[in-house]
Amino acid sequence: MTNTDLHQDYARAGFNGRLEPGRRPALVLVDFARAYFDPACGLYTRPEAARAKAASLAEAARFAGAPVVFTRVEYVAGDPARDGGNFYRKLPALAAFDRGNPLGDFTDGLRPHDGDLVITKQYPSAFFGTGLADQLRGLGVDTVLVAGLTTSGCVRATALDALCEGFAPFVIRDAAADRDSAVHEGNLFDLQAKYAEVVETAAMLDYLNSLGR
Repeated sequence: MTNTDLHQDYARAGFNGRLEPGRRPALVLVDFARAYFDPACGLYTRPEAARAKAASLAEAARFAGAPVVFTRVEYVAGDPARDGGNFYRKLPALAAFDRGNPLGDFTDGLRPHDGDLVITKQYPSAFFGTGLADQLRGLGVDTVLVAGLTTSGCVRATALDALCEGFAPFVIRDAAADRDSAVHEGNLFDLQAKYAEVVETAAMLDYLNSLGR
């Protein structure tokens, strides 16, 4: 089946609903950690282009008065019973985020500013076990813009949980990255079909800029 046939097949089956952004978005920047930018680390994903797009989104969100959320991952070294559980056991590469490992630090060029929210998590979703949903609801947020690393992992999980928590999720295609382009595109296709709107940075910059007028 060609890509065109696949899209048409999904549309005919009713996988063609649309979500509209609200008036109170938050930008969630998922796990822009040094581990993903270090070629010597098993988590390396070549995400430099996504980082540049995410930085432009963060600047626009701050200008618009929209909350900017950074997530980070941290574990007690080698203690899955305390942190990470079966996720930590399943993915040994997560040891890059053991407490004190500099690979868990935010990447240069995309770090929290004063006033941004920083969420520390142990599982894929920015919402699971963190209290983020309540924080965003307290700020009146109705729309969550999701960028980050990786598309098939923590970006996808965050978008899905945003939907389940009642927010309209918008996943920013060119501000996310994965180990392989086919994995990236496959997950974006499924997110668009079922759980979120998949959009480009340019469209979200226009949207954020419109809120500041």
